[in-house]
Parts: sequence; structure tokens; C-alpha cells
Amino acid sequence: MSIFFNRLRNIDRSSAGLAAMPVIFVMLWSTGFIGAKFGLPYAEPFTFLFIRFVLTLLLLVPLILIMRIPWPSSPRLWTHIAISGFLVHGAYLGGVFYGIYLGMPAGLAALLVGLQPLLTAAFAGPLLGEQLAWRQWVGLGLGLVGISLVLGSKLEIGESLFDGFGISALLSVTAALIGISLGTLYQKRYCTSMPLLSGAVIQYTAAGALLGLGALLFETRHVQWTGTFMLTLGWLVLVLSIAAILLLMALIKRGEASRVASLFYLVPPVTALQAWWLFDERLPLLGLVGMLVAIIGVVMVVRKPAYKAG
Repeated sequence: MSIFFNRLRNIDRSSAGLAAMPVIFVMLWSTGFIGAKFGLPYAEPFTFLFIRFVLTLLLLVPLILIMRIPWPSSPRLWTHIAISGFLVHGAYLGGVFYGIYLGMPAGLAALLVGLQPLLTAAFAGPLLGEQLAWRQWVGLGLGLVGISLVLGSKLEIGESLFDGFGISALLSVTAALIGISLGTLYQKRYCTSMPLLSGAVIQYTAAGALLGLGALLFETRHVQWTGTFMLTLGWLVLVLSIAAILLLMALIKRGEASRVASLFYLVPPVTALQAWWLFDERLPLLGLVGMLVAIIGVVMVVRKPAYKAG
């Protein structure tokens, strides 16, 4: 009997841990926009991200060697992992950081890449054979409405979302949106057998090479090594590039791509809460309503339907 209850407690702990993974991921992922706001005044975007990936690799590679974690089993899988790294890390992060660097508000960047679930759901059918129920499509729509309410509530009367930046910033963040959407689907289809840590190293190496080339060709590569920049860099390396990305890959591996992508709907509202806490940016009632709508939409997409026995 005691063995039974011990197993039951272990199952409960495991279930609680699995249930907490999406919440933890959203909390960590949303800090990326805050980190961009803190760090970009001191380094150009591609240079900033290249340094971030180099430091991440310096931490991960020794850990893999010490723990004797296996590497991918075939050159073909290495290639697939590298391609997913170009998309999930190189295109996404490079596009978001460059768009913010060119003047796009972080909130608008969060809104645009928050459209990812719509693209992922649209492509998941033909590419992965996943089908969404009508309830999930309604949830996707609610999520988009919620994000729009949150960000629209922060605008002044007569102000445009597109004030202060040009078409280059818009194209950059659009490229980020396409990159993270296609990367999520690509990894789900071709990289499910990828070892998490060694696979992350391959992805970061591929993305770092892409961003390093961008820094070499298009930037001065000058960095102001202030305390704020180094603290921001440390947070992005340890929390975003290691903890949050490994959580994302684990979620992709254990769930449908469209359900995992729907978690990104929560990132803009959570980012707004963090901005309120860190920078005293307050949301009006309309913004709070938008947060609630977005959360309801995510629940509708993520929650699996109950099947009747028969």
C-alpha cells in the first residue's frame, strides 16, 4: 500500500511539473522584449545577439562534455537541427531585435510576432497533418483580439502604431514572425528525436554564424560594456537562451505545434505586466480586459477536448 501511495505522489508531482511548464515558459519568454529594451542602447542588434550566442555556447558545450550527453545520430539530423536554428533563433531574434533597434515599439513587435499561432495553425494542417476544431479557431481569434486590445489601450488619441519607424522595421519583425512560425513547424516535423542540449548547441552555432555574418557586414560592432548591458546579457544568456529555449523545445516535442504556438498569445500581456512593474507603465481598463480575453483564447486552443467513452 505504501508503494502505491508513493507512486501516486510521484505522479502528482510529475503532473504538476508538466502543467507548470507552459506558465514558466511564458514568464521567461516575455522578458526577451524587456531585455532588448535594456540592452540595445549599448550594442547593435546583430552584435548583441552574436555575443549572447557565443557566451551561451561557452556554457553549454562544457556541460555536454561533462555530462556525456549524446550528439545527434546522423548528419541528416544535424542539418535539420541547423536549419531549425536559423529559423527559430537567427531569423526570429535577429528580426525582433533589429526592428526594435530601428525604432519599432517593443509592444508592437510583441503584437506582430504574437500572430504566430495563426500562421502555425494555418500551416500545421498541410505540413504536419494537424487539424484544429472550431473551438480552437475561436480561441485563436480571441487571442488576437485580446492582444490588439492590450496594445491599442496604450495609444493616445490620434497616435498611430506606425509612428517613429519605417518600412524596414516592419519588414524585419515580419521576417521574425515567419521565421519562428516555420521554425516551430520544421522542428516538430524533422527534429523530434533531437537531444535537447546538444541540439541546442547546433542551433545556437548556426544562428550565431548567421548573426555574426550580419554584424560583420552591416554593423560597427562597437559595444558599451556598462553594468546594465552586462546584467541584461547575463539574463538573456542564462534565462532566455538556455532555460526558456529548452522549455520551448520540450513543449514542442510533447505537444502539437499549434497548441504550443498558442502560448505566445500570452507573451504581450505578460510583457505589459513586467513593463508596469519595471517601468511604471500602467494599463487602462481596456488593456486589462484584453489580457483576460487573450488568456481565455489560449485556454480554448490549448485545452484538449474530453472524449466520451463509447
